[in-house]
Amino acid sequence: MTLRLPLDGLAARFSILLAAALIAANLVAAALLYADRARQDSAALIEREVERIVSLVPAIEAAPADRRVQAARAASTRRTRVSVDPAPIVEAGHSGPRSASLTRALRDALGDREVRAELVVRHREDGARSGEAVALSIRLGGDAGGLQWLNSISRGDHRGPPGIPSEVLLLVLGTSLVSVLGVALLLVRRLTRPLNALAAAARAAGQGDRGVHVPEAGPRELRDAAAAFNEMQGRIARFDAERMRTLAAVGHDLRTPITSLRIRAEMLDEDEAAPMIRTLDEMTVMADGLVQYARGAGDGEEQTRVDLPALLDRLCHERGAKLTRAEAVQVPGRAVALGRAFGNVIDNAIRYGGAAGVRVEREGTAARVIVEDDGPGIPEGRLSDVLEPFVRGEESRSGETGGAGLGLAIARNIIASHGGELCLENRAEGGLRVTLRLPATKAT
Repeated sequence: MTLRLPLDGLAARFSILLAAALIAANLVAAALLYADRARQDSAALIEREVERIVSLVPAIEAAPADRRVQAARAASTRRTRVSVDPAPIVEAGHSGPRSASLTRALRDALGDREVRAELVVRHREDGARSGEAVALSIRLGGDAGGLQWLNSISRGDHRGPPGIPSEVLLLVLGTSLVSVLGVALLLVRRLTRPLNALAAAARAAGQGDRGVHVPEAGPRELRDAAAAFNEMQGRIARFDAERMRTLAAVGHDLRTPITSLRIRAEMLDEDEAAPMIRTLDEMTVMADGLVQYARGAGDGEEQTRVDLPALLDRLCHERGAKLTRAEAVQVPGRAVALGRAFGNVIDNAIRYGGAAGVRVEREGTAARVIVEDDGPGIPEGRLSDVLEPFVRGEESRSGETGGAGLGLAIARNIIASHGGELCLENRAEGGLRVTLRLPATKAT
């Protein structure tokens, strides 16, 4: 399974934070283990030196004065050099805390003898630390002549009991890091998946799709958020339905008094009746537009798979438009409502541009319908305004030039209710281009 984690996403931030915490914890653990291992090695070295010297001093002192040098040389090993000398190799007063601890241990074991000890850090030729050395000077008792000090220096590279090799330790720490991080990433991905679904549903709802809902699953907080979103969607859908019913009722009820007034106006003299009739015609256009706008969402229509090329071919044939390109693509939707949306856009292109060219294309997982005309276009500052109800490219409301300015608003609402979007732009060569995008079904 491929995990795609954008760096600004919640899953990515959780993952980075978790990875940083795990790496830091493993580094601290490795440092502590290394320090503890070094401490144990040093403690083992000191303990061995104490045992060695405690057993060696009485043996050297028991030897005749002329045999002590040979006895000390015989006690030397490849890693430890022992000698009997007239002067100590360790100066008094130069011991640190650990050296002082070693000194006390030797004094406790050797009685009242003068003991000097020092732990010396050894370095390689390149300057890197190679370990510790233990330097000891112990005053000998008995008749030692001029040779009064037993000096010992250990190279400090004795090996204690075998431990875990550094490579194995790093491998174990790395494996644990990768395992924990992998499980955590899957968990974070699973936790954030409902949030991604909620974000996608919110975007669709923002575009006017009132049918989208979020599965109420996952942790309690996510279930509560999904339930709140679904409840909000239900309330907005009910409000929209009531608003549309109100608009349809108002538009329908206005027709009767308008018709009555028109009949009375036609009974007047022509000069007096003309302005009144013109005003009543504009009111009729507005009332009819209200009814059409209220019916634009296609409430109650069953959703099916809509064959866009076939639908647009029929709409273009009925209106005299030209279908220049028709890729095979289907969308889930309400055929009558989509026909009204596409028909309104084509009608606008013919009304204001004289002709309409239509293309149907597949764009990844979306279907794209493009309607172009050769008209004057729309000023850039008004491109977004003309999608609002009762706003037109030109301000008259006469029946000769158009309706009440609801055609594009109806089309936008229908497209949005299908999870799509409607965009307007002026063509470089002149005219207007209307692009309608809808989610498409998978190609078979």
